[in-house]
Amino acid sequence: MRYPKLRELKEAIRSLVGKPYTTRFPYQPHKPYERFRGKPEFHLEDCVGCTACLQVCPTGAITFQDEVKKGKARRILNVQWDVCIYCGQCQANCLTGKGIILSQEFDLATTGKREDLHQAIEKELALCDCCGEIIMPFDQISWVAQKLGPLCFTNASVLLFYLRNLYLAWLEKFLHKEEKMLRSDRIKLLCPRCRRQAVIAS
Repeated sequence: MRYPKLRELKEAIRSLVGKPYTTRFPYQPHKPYERFRGKPEFHLEDCVGCTACLQVCPTGAITFQDEVKKGKARRILNVQWDVCIYCGQCQANCLTGKGIILSQEFDLATTGKREDLHQAIEKELALCDCCGEIIMPFDQISWVAQKLGPLCFTNASVLLFYLRNLYLAWLEKFLHKEEKMLRSDRIKLLCPRCRRQAVIAS
């Protein structure tokens, strides 16, 4: 029973002589620990718009909306900080590991509207060359092509997208096809349904 009491006495003396454990926030800025989980933030250059973070968010703080206008499509990703519980699942399950990261910012108190406590980013979407359906974001296809390396030449859609980025393939305008799929349609940027029809037709 002697040693625990000495240990408690040591801690009491240390607290009297040493600095306090608490900070003077909000009177002075507080720097959290390195692994502190603050508000999640999208990083536009590293996010590929795959919505993996949305699938694992337990509170539904992350949402997305796809819009198609005049043959061009975009995906709007939104994170609502007042709904987030800062669990870190979005960061842990991010496809690139850097698309959404929990920052060290924690002071989100405001007298404004709750709707202002959010961040939104946009990603351009790839459309099927035959039916016009949304396939996936361009950044996601590019990330897959880089990860596959030379193996990207085994997938017609990834190959075509890779060549279009190098300006080695013609970017066709979207034109809805009503006629039967042809063998030549396999060398196009296709959705899974049209890809299946093109393979069966050939």
